[in-house]
Amino acid sequence: MQLTLGFHGGAGTVTGSRFLVETPDLRLLVDCGQFQGLKALRLRNWRRPDFDPRCVQAVLLTHAHIDHSGYLPRLVREGFRGPIYCTPATRDLADILLRDAARLQEEDAEYANRKGFSKHHPALPLFTEHDAEVALSLFEPIAFGRELPLPDGARALFARSGHILGSSVVRLSVAVGGQTTTLVFSGDLGRYDAPLHRDPEPLPACETLILESTYGGRTHGDESLAGRLRRPFRETVERGGLVLIPAFAVARAQLVLLLLAEMMDGGELPSLPIHLDSPMAVDVTRLYERYATEGELDPDMPRRLRRVMGSGRVHLHRSRDESRALNSLAGPRVIVSASGMLSGGRVLHHLERLLPDPRNLIVLTGYQAVGTRGRSLLEGATTLRMHGRDVPVGARHLALDGLSAHADRDDLLRWVRSGPKPRTVFLAHGEPEEAEALAAALAGAGYHAVRPSLGESFAFVPGSGRWASAGRLA
Repeated sequence: MQLTLGFHGGAGTVTGSRFLVETPDLRLLVDCGQFQGLKALRLRNWRRPDFDPRCVQAVLLTHAHIDHSGYLPRLVREGFRGPIYCTPATRDLADILLRDAARLQEEDAEYANRKGFSKHHPALPLFTEHDAEVALSLFEPIAFGRELPLPDGARALFARSGHILGSSVVRLSVAVGGQTTTLVFSGDLGRYDAPLHRDPEPLPACETLILESTYGGRTHGDESLAGRLRRPFRETVERGGLVLIPAFAVARAQLVLLLLAEMMDGGELPSLPIHLDSPMAVDVTRLYERYATEGELDPDMPRRLRRVMGSGRVHLHRSRDESRALNSLAGPRVIVSASGMLSGGRVLHHLERLLPDPRNLIVLTGYQAVGTRGRSLLEGATTLRMHGRDVPVGARHLALDGLSAHADRDDLLRWVRSGPKPRTVFLAHGEPEEAEALAAALAGAGYHAVRPSLGESFAFVPGSGRWASAGRLA
């Protein structure tokens, strides 16, 4: 009986994670994310998958980030009706993120049609709020550490990955030729000794590991946030400018608010109003407070978050009118808004207004995928295209990689060594140079590392614990 593993996303790129595990009587999808970044990748979201969604028996979801969950509503539109298994917190986060993503899809399509800048007539959303609603109805929460029975005798278990609230490593055991082999999918791993979340749990015993490699060739560095931010922040204040911080609504926005407010309270930064322009980030903050008592967060974190949110320094902007009101407020002040890679949402309207003015500062707080506006800004672009026009880059910008919720190279190697040695390590969810660097580091430590390409399939070789390439997916 043959076991195959297909890399339908998250290979050779950071986004679009979709891994299909198949036997003659089993078809499971691990993660179902949107492609982001380069246009060639984004266009893949509009293609029908290379597998029949109607035949997928279940989805195992590592966490709620859109590059891991954001294709689920589209999968439903294409005919999937099986259960979607994940942790309870992931289910609650996905309820927020998928509804918001659907709303943004519909709003962006409506805006493009109204302004007439879309090449498609009419512009259509990738999926609708109805699609998201149906997808969410299929979610079945499973607690950490509880073994989940699956079709054809397969079994799965979710362990904490420490990346965001509810994020998990998935251990999947599959029967092959009368024997059982175990695969572990890392999802996105968190950092050790980081704010907000607990450390990743040790690597479960497995023959095959599918490991993320987002920061496979880099380390985050030891310089403090205050040390990086203090001088450009003060210079912006002196110029009367605004500080725009694009931040992911899950984990990053909460951490940014916390650290900024505490640095202002401690005198490390000038005291300024902080505007959180993201209804989703507010809702996520409440989820963080709720789940803190269940062992996922630093026990002191809920108190700190409540103090910051109740200090009067932070102003919340939920409605469109409240967001538009920021346009009339002069600097200096701070605006925190989603999305973190400048790929869509409210932050683009602020960026379009603030980017040309050299008095302002744009602070990028995490990984910027190839093809995103954030990456273009880091690479020295002189204009960024938004809402059908090229906006000149006049504002200063600063990247604070130290806030990333992703494990860096040293964290990844530490985690791989925390459990028994797998026979094969597939490197996923990373750009080629990052995966190549991590593969070299793993090979130097005696691991057999494989870098699959996007659309490649592998067949398991029983007895060896290794995999042979089965070529390109149909």
